[in-house]
Amino acid sequence: MRPKGRGPLESLYFDYPVFAAEPAPELSGQSRPHPVVIVGAGPIGMTAALTLARYGVKSVMLEAKNTFNDGSRAICIARQSFQILDQVGAVAPFLEKSLGWTRGRSFYRGREIYAFEMPHGGHEKYLPMYNLEQQYIEQFLHQAVARSDLIDMRWQSAVTGIAAGDDSVTLDVGSPHGAYRLAADYVLAADGARSTVRSKLGLRLSGQNYEGRYVIADIQMDHDYPTERRAFFEPASNPGGTVLVHRQPDNIWRIDYQLKDGESEDEAMREETIRARVGAILADIGHRGDWALEWWSVYTANTLCLDDYRRGRVMFIGDSAHIVPIFGVRGLNNGFADAQNIGWKLAYVLDGAAGEALLDSYSPERRGATLDVFANATKSTRFMTPPTRGWKLMREAVLSLALGHDFARAFADPRQMLPYSYAESPLTLWPDRDRDFAGGPPCGAASANARLADGGFLLDHAGDGFTALVFAEGPLSAGMASLLASLGRLDRRFKALTIGGGGQAGAIADPDGNVAGRYDARPGTVYLLRPDLHVAGRWRDAVSDEIIASLSACLGRSAP
Repeated sequence: MRPKGRGPLESLYFDYPVFAAEPAPELSGQSRPHPVVIVGAGPIGMTAALTLARYGVKSVMLEAKNTFNDGSRAICIARQSFQILDQVGAVAPFLEKSLGWTRGRSFYRGREIYAFEMPHGGHEKYLPMYNLEQQYIEQFLHQAVARSDLIDMRWQSAVTGIAAGDDSVTLDVGSPHGAYRLAADYVLAADGARSTVRSKLGLRLSGQNYEGRYVIADIQMDHDYPTERRAFFEPASNPGGTVLVHRQPDNIWRIDYQLKDGESEDEAMREETIRARVGAILADIGHRGDWALEWWSVYTANTLCLDDYRRGRVMFIGDSAHIVPIFGVRGLNNGFADAQNIGWKLAYVLDGAAGEALLDSYSPERRGATLDVFANATKSTRFMTPPTRGWKLMREAVLSLALGHDFARAFADPRQMLPYSYAESPLTLWPDRDRDFAGGPPCGAASANARLADGGFLLDHAGDGFTALVFAEGPLSAGMASLLASLGRLDRRFKALTIGGGGQAGAIADPDGNVAGRYDARPGTVYLLRPDLHVAGRWRDAVSDEIIASLSACLGRSAP
């Protein structure tokens, strides 16, 4: 909602574009099937389209609205998501506009009880977290989409029906220029929590709904407090409840405050009530100056997901597949990883580089990530919005103890988003090889970045396909050269990076052993990285048959 006298898209800081509906080619009799149709042009749908375009795959995007999503939605983008944005060529404006942060603090009745610093060091290209309003997230992704000749963006195009067959999917689409049918080899449903595609296929999310309610209010004010996550438990402005405060660009501040049990939602959503409650919160944090109300809504935490993220040739990504609580900033970031995961796999299948069996790994990997999110987010949600009297008593006891005892303070940790490990994926064949290592990223984990001797970063040298990190102290052996040639024949996008190599041409210098240290590597060690930069496997000393079998499995094929 917006204040009285302002229209639904009259923002204090963002000018919403209005996109016209162009006549679809199908209305003129063209009926060729498209490789991929993406339903929904939010951040997740656009990231999926850009991932496909990275591999030369065309897609059609359908969006029912005529502009970007309005109001305060996702605002926190994690480091791993910035890596995804980097891979699809969209990261530059995000870096320019967003506010990076590493620190969070928690307070109880006005006293600080816990502070956390997210891991960050010189080997990282990006900060752990960035704040940016979703309007800008969508704008910057749309700019990248508009630069691509491989993405056919169709605004004001609503899906009204879907028929999913064994070999293709047919969509009924309504637009201002008329209704038409659209055929696709595959469909990605990125149409949000109220997914039309999910509904038309008769699928439902299942899980848990929490009773705790939060008001989300965006305000604009000139305040010099640093960019960090702040949580206030039982502040004077909200006795018995919680308040969260995040700074965003353009002097916009996101304030979330918990409603009391039995408090009328209708009364809580009145503008006069919002102004009074927000004013009290601002007084709590020491702001006595002017401020302007931008937008507000109400939120209830849920942990809901589909039983399977794939229905034949239809894949569900983002909120169409899962809904997670806001605590720990997992929703948007989990969706980015969905888009990347299905994007590279679908691209490999469509151009014949991988077998269709590869797509069977999407749901186990990404639903596994969602369940991991649920496990962490549930702990956070129960602490932030206690569901029972027992939980409330526990939280009060923990917070009281935290005032004077270090052991209790960690209970206020919000458990921020971390990249999920695909250690149990059907694509991870040799997790037992981790026992040969004392450190480094394990099988299934996101790869570690490393600052190079020339000031660059290791992961910037990874290819679009599978990448092998080969650690050496001199020229590669004939056996290693033969192995790399075999991997190249399996994946035409394959790229080998030699780390060290005694100064041989093309090798990445590692004079101080920084890269080797990050990977707990020695000469002869090999890491195989997937296109999404997760570790497919690692070997202290190369085992050619296992490495070839690992790549074959990741291509949806049996070992040659």
